[in-house]
Order: sequence, then structure tokens, then C-alpha cells
Amino acid sequence: MDIFIQQLINGVTLGSVYALVALGYTMVYGIIGLINFAHGDVVMIGAMAATTIAISLVGGDPSTSAFVVLGVGLLVSVPLCMAVGWTAERVAYRPLRRAPRLAALITAIGVSIILQNVAMMGWGRNYLNFPQVLSPQVFEIGGARMSSLQIAIVVIAALIMGGLLAVVHKTRLGTAMRATAQNREVAGLMGVNINTVISAAFLIGSALAAVAGMMVATYYGVSQYTMGFMLGLKAFTAAVLGGIGNLVGAMAGGLLLGIIESLGAGYIGDLTGGFLGSHYQDVFAFFVLVLVLIFRPSGLLGERVGDRA
Repeated sequence: MDIFIQQLINGVTLGSVYALVALGYTMVYGIIGLINFAHGDVVMIGAMAATTIAISLVGGDPSTSAFVVLGVGLLVSVPLCMAVGWTAERVAYRPLRRAPRLAALITAIGVSIILQNVAMMGWGRNYLNFPQVLSPQVFEIGGARMSSLQIAIVVIAALIMGGLLAVVHKTRLGTAMRATAQNREVAGLMGVNINTVISAAFLIGSALAAVAGMMVATYYGVSQYTMGFMLGLKAFTAAVLGGIGNLVGAMAGGLLLGIIESLGAGYIGDLTGGFLGSHYQDVFAFFVLVLVLIFRPSGLLGERVGDRA
């Protein structure tokens, strides 16, 4: 039982990160029908920027407070990621808004490759180690161990996701997003600035990506220019699993995917003598994606058009 609880804790922590990244996918898809495969690389840029700031601050003064390191890291990575997301939308995606979806999809893959290569030229090929600025306290829960860092990741992700739902359902911007998601042309005729709404979706999604990047860098302690590729694919899988275009579905899909990965790596790895252990946990994510696409292409929660944002 303690193994199950431990894997569940690990899965919820990992799933919280997936959920944040999946929200960026589902917001953009819900509004303009674009699968932004470059979104994972925006997460990578956020992680690399935060790691660079942390290394600089701790290298200059090892006694620098963890709150200062993480706070300054967010103050740098969030605007940087928002600028990258806005630029990609304005330069690469907006001119193709009325083009066939395949053209936009190929462009998104191209933007992803560009971001990876720019990051490689700027930060190099080697892994960057995030300084150990935190000394997480460990709690015992039913024989399992949960660190204060894991609790912080889950709580922060839950607060951000709750705040995003409040923005979408309680503000004028959220109303404009939902109207644009239902019908762009009609929303434009009713006075909604479509370009502003789409840009806002990219900006919000990129800000969430920056936070997720900070979480990944802090939790795993490393970041590298290729890290966004697999993370982005898994977050996309989470969005499809929950019902892409559905905010609540993206959150649920992220949490569920994280739990499936952790339980699969833990239990199936033991049953196969380690053959399908943690090194093959990616298999479980994409196996789930295949099953969902075969038996329920709209996702577990379906696609409620009125909730798309």
C-alpha cells in the first residue's frame, strides 16, 4: 500500500506540471484550432532562463534566499516566455490563420526546431544544473514520503488552474475567449477584437509554460535545450486525453497521465522484472494516447464547445 501511495504522490506531482503545459495547448486549439507543437519548447526556454538566473544569483552570493532566486527567476522567465509566445503567434501563425491546418501544423513544428536551435546556440548542448537553493522537508504519509517541494508544486499548480478558470468564466476577456472559440467571425461582428483575444491566449499559455518550466527545473534539478520536446508531447497527450479544447479536461488529463505514468513505471516495472520500468515510462503515456484516439477521439470529458478558451 505504501508503494501505491508513493507512486500516487509522484504521479500527482508530475501530472500537475503536465496539466499546466496542457492548458497552453488546449487554449490555443480551442480558439484557433492550432496544435502548437512549439509550446513544449517555450517551457524549455522558461526552465533554461530560470536556471541561468539561479546559477548567476547563487554563484554571486551562495547565501541568497531561495525565495529571491525563484522570484527573480520567474520575473525573468515569465516575460521572456510571453515574448516568445507572442512573437511566434504574430510572425509565424497569424499570417497562416486562413491557410489549411496542415500549413499551420508544419509551421509549428518549424518554430519548435528554431527555438531548440536558438536555445542550443545560447545555452550550449550540456545540461544546466539548477542550484540546490531549497532544502525540502519530507513528510511521511501512510509509509510514503512527500516533500514540501512536491506539495508546493501541486498547490501552486492548483491555484493557477483555479485562477485561469476564474479568468475564463468571470471576466470580459474570458467571455471574449469563449465567444471567439465558438465562432470567430460572429464574435468579430459583435465587437470582439479577435487578434487581441488570440494574442492573449498565447500570452497566458506562455506564462503558464514559464511557471511549468521553473517547476521542472527545480524538481529535477537540470534543464537542457531538448527537454521541451518530450514534455510537450506528453502535455499534448494529456490535453487529448482529457478532451482538447476543454480546460477542465486538460487539467484532468494531465493529472491522470501523470498518475498512469507513475503507476505503470512502478507496478508494471516490477511485474516485468524491471524490463518496463521507469526508463520506459514514456511508453505508457503514448499507449494511453493510442487507446484514447481509437476508442474516444474527443477525449474522456468530450469537447464542450462553450467551455473552450
